[in-house]
Amino acid sequence: MDGFSDNSGIIVIAATNRDDVLDPALLRAGRFDRRITVSLPDRHGREAILKVHARNKILDKAVDFDAIAKRTVGFSGADLENILNEAAILAVRKNEQAVTMSDIDEAIDRRIAGPAKSSRSMNEHERKSIAYHEAGHAVIGLFLPHSDKVQKITIIPRGNTGGHVLMTPDDDRFILTKKELEARIVGYLGGRTSEEIFFEDISTGAQNDIEVATRIARMMVTELGMSSLGPIQYEKDTSSVFLGRDYASSQKNFSTEVAFEIDKEIRKIIDSAHKKARDILEQHKDDVILIANTLLENETITAEQINDLLQNRKLPKKEIEKPVDSITDNQEPIPGTVKKTEEEK
Repeated sequence: MDGFSDNSGIIVIAATNRDDVLDPALLRAGRFDRRITVSLPDRHGREAILKVHARNKILDKAVDFDAIAKRTVGFSGADLENILNEAAILAVRKNEQAVTMSDIDEAIDRRIAGPAKSSRSMNEHERKSIAYHEAGHAVIGLFLPHSDKVQKITIIPRGNTGGHVLMTPDDDRFILTKKELEARIVGYLGGRTSEEIFFEDISTGAQNDIEVATRIARMMVTELGMSSLGPIQYEKDTSSVFLGRDYASSQKNFSTEVAFEIDKEIRKIIDSAHKKARDILEQHKDDVILIANTLLENETITAEQINDLLQNRKLPKKEIEKPVDSITDNQEPIPGTVKKTEEEK
């Protein structure tokens, strides 16, 4: 680097998450000529990070770091730290003596979909519609090959959603196959299709599902070559990082005729996924009804409860969690952290 002697022993390090917009002059030999890509942590990395941030907190014996790591695919180290801090705050608010798995589950849900809106009131029809919508998503995930694993189903409103189904892959994935992408589209259309079958009507609740499904289908056709048009990239995003979304544009290097063919291929993928979703839900109608009715009664179904529900056609009695009694009577936890006693240290 200019201004430094050859033998000064000083190493200059910089960090960015947008290396694509850096001036090439910065990256010339003798300047920032070593690039180290720091990816998001994998499952084992997430587990190790969680253990580091749990050192100054009292955790219930039932807390399973491996299970948390499986549920937090795509989370950064900062996200994981925030989850444990949020869980500790929730434990303090409930006057618990240790952070439990339910606190951590709630913290994860807050990170994904926002805090629960307990004050939001829904009429019975809306609540039933949401239950069947989420049950449709869940049944697709449970019975369609190549789908991600269903971790939780809930109709508790969060953010702008009336409910959601949390689905994660069994392992960290670095590439996705065509069948897996198609399965994701089927899954996103499961909620709307369930409404069609059980209510003979559709709602605005599927807006985001349709948006994501269409985006995946378009990417398959125009970027990944996963259609009858062949391995050709038709669109390239040329929007400037320094301009707002209103000024963003995509370079179309194809004719109007090709654009028509692209739309046909996208339509073909969506229609095929919709048909597959309908076939699965018609075949497993009883399971959709069972999950929807259970949601109306319990609001949330966890991954552990799903198998029991499908096998026994009802949920087992819920066991009461018993936090670890490891805080003395005269010791109060600090909001945001729960400190260990000398004995546990």
